[in-house]
Amino acid sequence: MNSYIISGIQQIGIGVSDLNEAWKWYNLHFGMDCRIFEDVSVAKLMLPYAGGKPRSRHAVLALNLQSGGGFEIWQYKGREPKAPAAEVLAGDLGIFACKIKTKDVQLTTDWLRTKGVKVISGPGKDPAGNNTSFVFDPYGSIFQIVQASDWFMKESKNTGGSYGAIIGVTDIEKARVVYSDILGYDEVVYDKTGEFEDLRELPGGRMAFRRVLLRRTTPFSGAFSKMLGNSEIELISVSNRVPSKIFEGRYWGDKGFIHLCYDMHGMDQLKDQCTAKGFPFTVDSRISQSGNSFDMGEAAGHFSYIEDPDGTLIEFVETHKVPILKKLGWYLDLRKRNPNKSLPNFILKALKYSRVK
Repeated sequence: MNSYIISGIQQIGIGVSDLNEAWKWYNLHFGMDCRIFEDVSVAKLMLPYAGGKPRSRHAVLALNLQSGGGFEIWQYKGREPKAPAAEVLAGDLGIFACKIKTKDVQLTTDWLRTKGVKVISGPGKDPAGNNTSFVFDPYGSIFQIVQASDWFMKESKNTGGSYGAIIGVTDIEKARVVYSDILGYDEVVYDKTGEFEDLRELPGGRMAFRRVLLRRTTPFSGAFSKMLGNSEIELISVSNRVPSKIFEGRYWGDKGFIHLCYDMHGMDQLKDQCTAKGFPFTVDSRISQSGNSFDMGEAAGHFSYIEDPDGTLIEFVETHKVPILKKLGWYLDLRKRNPNKSLPNFILKALKYSRVK
């Protein structure tokens, strides 16, 4: 049994060229209205993925309190972020789509259409017979709308937050060392090979694929687990073409899905597990900070990265300080509490006072 604790998907990183415009869109359509932190600074620790140089950036972490992971919306300052050299196709290596949770796929898809969102396909059925649809944001990133039943706050929004991702890989068994052994997605919901109706209208979707949908048999635990909720990972491998790397020739923070981030506790134990499994940390903020918290403006913690076998970036954040009610100076130090217990509902719900309309 692993000695570290994973609380769930904290956020998916999304590189954009106009943060304010993008956040407004994600707020309206996916309910990402709770600002956990906003920071304009220099990213000094991501040199392996940023051309070997510190890079100025503007970042916001926003959540949807109905449930689900947030978005870290990320914009370079002083450098024009690059788009992929060619259209990203299903099965390309990296994060192909972000999953968004909803109570009703049909209702949400219809509502998004009324808002002018480009619906690529659906609602249709995935290989398990569940309703699903796919939509584009205005910047070409793909979101999969999926049915979910776990919710934290009851609100009038049509969606919750991030529910996982579709990730292109070359070898599913090798990739599962990261996604099953390290991240704990040990349940195989389906493992299907062939051509799939729900993918046909996606870029590159009229190909043969192997698709493996993974969930956890053990629920997430820890401080933010009630709010972040469950999630799933779909690994997809294309069989009749050579896939491209989505971030080939580009930097972390360029346009598109840049990483998948997990909130956790027990970074030292996680580091040992990742190293033992052959996926050592490629970035570790503790080394650069001499053991101290990494300051993220309004929050603080310890972060690290690993790569899956195809170079997709997985981030881990051990949160030390988080703002609950900034106007009153209420910041929570998570190092002073039992890491196995979820935060009380009244504390999590107080995050609503960080909402931005």
